Amino acid sequence: MQTVPERKTERPPVIEFENFQFQYFSQAEPTLHGINLKIQEGEKVLIVGPSGSGKSTIGNCLNGLIPFSYKGEIKGSLKVGGKETREMNIFELSKKVGTVLQDADGQFIGLTVGEDIAFALENDCISLPQMKETVQKVADVVDMGKLLKSSPFELSGGQKQRVSFAGVMVDDVDILLFDEPLANLDPATGKTAIDLIDRVWRESKKTVIIIEHRLEDVLYRDVDRIVVISEGRIAADMTPDELMAADILPSLGIREPLYVTALKYAGIKVLPELKAGRLDTLEMEQIKEPLKRWNQAQKKKGKQKERPVILEAQHISFQYTKKRKILKDINFRIREGEMVSIVGTNGAGKSTMAKVICGFVTEEEGKLLYYGEDMKGQTIKERAQRVSYVMQNPNQMICKPMIYDEVALGLRIRGVSEEEIEPKVEKALQICGLAPFKKWPVSALSFGQKKRVTIASMLVMEPQVLILDEPTAGQDYRHYTEIMEFLKNLNDRGVTIIMITHDMHLMLEYTPHAIVISDGEKIGDATAVEILTNEEIAEKANLKITSLYELAIRAGIREPSVFVQNFIDYEREAHRG
Repeated sequence: MQTVPERKTERPPVIEFENFQFQYFSQAEPTLHGINLKIQEGEKVLIVGPSGSGKSTIGNCLNGLIPFSYKGEIKGSLKVGGKETREMNIFELSKKVGTVLQDADGQFIGLTVGEDIAFALENDCISLPQMKETVQKVADVVDMGKLLKSSPFELSGGQKQRVSFAGVMVDDVDILLFDEPLANLDPATGKTAIDLIDRVWRESKKTVIIIEHRLEDVLYRDVDRIVVISEGRIAADMTPDELMAADILPSLGIREPLYVTALKYAGIKVLPELKAGRLDTLEMEQIKEPLKRWNQAQKKKGKQKERPVILEAQHISFQYTKKRKILKDINFRIREGEMVSIVGTNGAGKSTMAKVICGFVTEEEGKLLYYGEDMKGQTIKERAQRVSYVMQNPNQMICKPMIYDEVALGLRIRGVSEEEIEPKVEKALQICGLAPFKKWPVSALSFGQKKRVTIASMLVMEPQVLILDEPTAGQDYRHYTEIMEFLKNLNDRGVTIIMITHDMHLMLEYTPHAIVISDGEKIGDATAVEILTNEEIAEKANLKITSLYELAIRAGIREPSVFVQNFIDYEREAHRG
């Protein structure tokens, strides 16, 4: 384990964990062990760790959900503002720590944006004129001042988060706690959220704690320290520059920034003085030549043989109501055995396109061809023999309590005999790594395993095309890699895979072909590298240019997109090795 360095500072600690341990009553072992951590007034601290590491439990201890909502045994000391939290009630703690939850919808109370922001002030019996003034002031800070009369549920993901942020800030708390603020946001909106958090931190001088596993996205702006949690213990407590040099993140199942991985591939030793904690602070003079040499040494890949087109959209248009077209004249071709990502902003039409392909909704205009055959008039059942759809949340798909019955359900509905069903189910479970759990209840599985059950229930139907909506949403790096390598193995078996995703890393690493939809129109159809190195497309579709591209430009590499492609090819070879 990494030793935690002593830090000298004149600022008083606002949060103090001392030999802190917590064990949920429902668990056999403690979730947190011997936590010793001080956070100073006005600091911005990022807490990272894989799923199940205990990072969210730390957040719940700070905001009072532990022990007031989640019961368990506490040992040691936790002080907030110099006072033991065990001696405080949840109301007192809420005046010290304001929490912005991962799921903004779960935080809304008011029928309008203004009502929601005003909720805490109403509880404090603030006069109406003062309340209106305060709400307007705080809403302006988060750029929501003109939407006070809107319903929170009509807003975009980024706007919802801003309302949640304002609802916390209105109480003028000392500590702002953000629990996975990027989880449900597209890349560009996530960047805006980090900008907003940074701006409020600088202007208000409040203490800010961010719990997030998307490390590189948070390091787009400054943080004072990064606290790494692993198996309920503090594995590291360092500045970003120190942590990148420590080379411990991959071993703990946390993805390091892509530009740091690129430096290592080029044989550059990442030391604290290189200032690799952020791309903006990187000492470029020391690394330009090694990066150029590595880039030139990479072998160019030959073109692969072109395969037949399995799915083709010709001038597809669709609208739910006459007021607005959701899809406008969409054209694309997907070849047999490809892995394709469909990307774009929330509400761009990506999921609607998937529904059209599956036949859940019928295109108003245009044709959808499967191996050149028009699919119009085919029932959902007929299309399901060729195309399967896996939703983002497995709990919305699972119907049966037992794993075997869930996977067998589609075949039973089709009237297939039990003698034929059993070998098909066993094969699907084997492919999905679920064979040992054949007789288990679904409720005993983790979220990632449930996701595999939903995939197995589709695979058993032997589809040629598998569509997945956000297959890695909310997954840490280890689970993300497990799911994606599993899907890559399926793809190697000949299944064509289409993924709707906000994850730019996924898009780069696993899907050579990307289709970009913005406001119902296709604005990009090329390799993932070409899309994520095209600033115009990225801006229109709320994507984020990869840090590899920015690194190449800063290093003076003539063809930055070639550098990005070389990185992806090199990484694929490294994974295969």
